[in-house]
Amino acid sequence: MVSERDVLEALKNVVDPELGKDIVSLGMVKDLKIEADGVVSFILELTTPACPLRSVLEKNAKEVVEKLSGVKEVKVKVSSRVLPYPGQKSILGVKNIIAIASGKGGVGKSTVAVNLALALSLRKASVGLLDADIYGPTIPKMLDIIRPPFYVGGDRVEPALSYMGIKVMSIGLLAPEDTPIIWRGPLVGKAIEEMLNQVDWADIDYLIVDLPPGTGDASLSLAQAIPLTGVVIVTTPQDAALRIALKALRMFKKLNVEVVGIVENMSYFVCPNCGSRIEIFGSGNVYKICQELGIPYLGEVPLCPEVRESGDLGRPVIIRDPDSPASRAFIEIAEKIAGRISILVRSKMEQSEASEKEDSS
Repeated sequence: MVSERDVLEALKNVVDPELGKDIVSLGMVKDLKIEADGVVSFILELTTPACPLRSVLEKNAKEVVEKLSGVKEVKVKVSSRVLPYPGQKSILGVKNIIAIASGKGGVGKSTVAVNLALALSLRKASVGLLDADIYGPTIPKMLDIIRPPFYVGGDRVEPALSYMGIKVMSIGLLAPEDTPIIWRGPLVGKAIEEMLNQVDWADIDYLIVDLPPGTGDASLSLAQAIPLTGVVIVTTPQDAALRIALKALRMFKKLNVEVVGIVENMSYFVCPNCGSRIEIFGSGNVYKICQELGIPYLGEVPLCPEVRESGDLGRPVIIRDPDSPASRAFIEIAEKIAGRISILVRSKMEQSEASEKEDSS
């Protein structure tokens, strides 16, 4: 009869390519059981429900155990547990905070933020979405609100709810739609801090924060006030937009915020008549820069009329047309982001453990 040790030794041959370690060392194998009739069962606990390698890891884990002598059947149940970013204790219930930033306006940053939040939720992650653009909040227009925010006592606020249970907060949900926000920098920072700390986010795997464009007060306040897991930079392909996006990237690096990667939005247009791919804003610049700087290229999103139409209707393209090329692009990018977040969290955990050992020695 096969032993538990035999099974675990076999599973050590299955390596998570993103984390660079075997699934046993990473603690992904749970509840291992071996029945007398040769049936082996265990839980494969991934670091994110949006893992892009889910099927590969499951298949490889099953195959290495099936090869063992005495094994008649292998039952693998896949689950997930998103690890919290070490040090992220300032916002109760939030495991990871991901900022979505751009160097300039008009590159579709908020559209990307909304659809990435929905894509992560589609993969069964628990997601929150914070609109940190105080002067120009667009999230309430782009995303139908099923239940508005409300006060629950004291200074606590229950966030709004949208599609797939996403929790949403925006100054646009608290102020009349046609009222301009005329605030100086310190007030902007205070408003963002209150939306982070006084809202009951509760049990969120990923809090997506849609920052205003540029490198102003909101970005600085967020990066300095709380430990961000990382930032995603959104740009379009043309050289002018990319150059300004790199300024935002360098600002976050100076603030010691990890760059998750760059998303190339409005990358190309597919002619509805002939099906030709037309690269209106040029091509290759974003990928080339990512290669030169060693920054992950997260993917490209096509320029599609349905993306704009869906946003105007308050039903983002992932909800309205989940099989469209744009939706598929957003889902692939969201999976890459989830994978990158797992890597960054694991790396930070190892650094913290090494530091603790040094302090104790």
